Amino acid sequence: MQNKMTTSIEENMKYLADRLRPDASFDIVYRVIEVGGRQACIYFVDGFCKDELMMKLLQYFIDMKPENLPQSAYEMAKKATPYVEVDLKDDWEDIVYNILSGVFALFIDGYDRCVLLDSRTYPARGVQEPEKDKTLRGSKDGFVETVVFNTALIRRRIRSSDLRMEMMNAGKSSRTDIVICYMDNRVDHEFLNKIRKRISEIKVDALTMNQESLAECLYKRNWFNPFPKFKFTERPDTAAAQILEGDIVVLVDNSPSAMIVPTSIFDILEEADDYYFPPVTGTYLRLARFLIGIMTYILTPTFLLLIQNPDWIPESFRFIMLKEESNIPLIVQFLVLELAIDGLKLAAINTPNMLSTPLSVMAALVLGEFSVNSGWFNSEVLLYMAFVAIANYTQSSYELGYALKFMRIINLILTTIFGIYGYIAAIIILIVSIVGNKTLSNKSYIYPILPLNPRQLAKRLFRLRLPEAKE
Repeated sequence: MQNKMTTSIEENMKYLADRLRPDASFDIVYRVIEVGGRQACIYFVDGFCKDELMMKLLQYFIDMKPENLPQSAYEMAKKATPYVEVDLKDDWEDIVYNILSGVFALFIDGYDRCVLLDSRTYPARGVQEPEKDKTLRGSKDGFVETVVFNTALIRRRIRSSDLRMEMMNAGKSSRTDIVICYMDNRVDHEFLNKIRKRISEIKVDALTMNQESLAECLYKRNWFNPFPKFKFTERPDTAAAQILEGDIVVLVDNSPSAMIVPTSIFDILEEADDYYFPPVTGTYLRLARFLIGIMTYILTPTFLLLIQNPDWIPESFRFIMLKEESNIPLIVQFLVLELAIDGLKLAAINTPNMLSTPLSVMAALVLGEFSVNSGWFNSEVLLYMAFVAIANYTQSSYELGYALKFMRIINLILTTIFGIYGYIAAIIILIVSIVGNKTLSNKSYIYPILPLNPRQLAKRLFRLRLPEAKE
């Protein structure tokens, strides 16, 4: 298979006919025209080009006189083409990749390079606020599936000449666009080179699940540790803030979220609302989220442990004892409800909006009151599990929520079997899982606790005033 295009338009058209098969794919369009007295051919993907602009350019090329036709492809692209984004390629892999990406390709007989006009436009939705990463106060725009729009949202917030956005691609068939965003004067260049190398060495057919596929290719070890190694956000302001702090943001085409690396446990727990309110309010919101996160893990195992050992309960807290006899072991009730909560989440995702309200009312009545009256569950168990289910939404990371859920289930099981020793062992497993985890840069997952940096730790726990810019 030839690697370079030739100066013969017939040979070039024959190669593209075999490679692109426009006769079999209706959306790959080609048209033979005459430019300055020479035979030429254009290729593009229907639906990716701006129609009005293409009509004007096509009219310009057709009206070109022989005496005005440049002698070389370079002069044609740089001097005679009335468009801004023009490039030249002679390698077939690059040409085919650009055509399938939506770039308008012009071949002219006698030219040794193809003229590529980046006039593409992709179907896209509006940049409205994401459903998951909402804030009470702040910008209401969000990332979309078109990577160029996402880079523009970041560039709008960081008007610095040090902001870099490198384009790469991965996937043998998909050739998915990947953009690495960073501040050149703040990023860890050793870690940046590691990211570049890992992306370039990805050998998969396609990034089927977009960022999740990329994440699994970048981080291949310790898959059994459920605590997230990446932070995902659909908010451009959050991504811009992380870039300004020296982190790297990775954007993947067709994905409406940004992947932030490296990520520690404190990065995942941070939210935009912490900074859109005054320092006192932001500190309260942050500490409340930390405390509620701990409670979602410890509440149900602690209740189970106290029910197993009622003599440990102080007299003033005797009201937490079960009011009715338990027909089913508490551990079974907790595990069934853990599964049922996920079932309700999946049902909510697939429920049409017009039916969500009546089905929610019916689920509350049937699964709440009737399940207690029927004797399947104790009311205390339902109360604590309801708190856990709702409290999980105080932080935006799905991955962290499920990591705590898995650790909570381990604690419930060990507490049931071994009592207080199982309870303590489960907490040790939780601590080891967090402390033993590593970021993508192979640094501590709980920095600035380990290694200890009091100043950075205070910054992580408390919402401080923004520092003044250095001259």
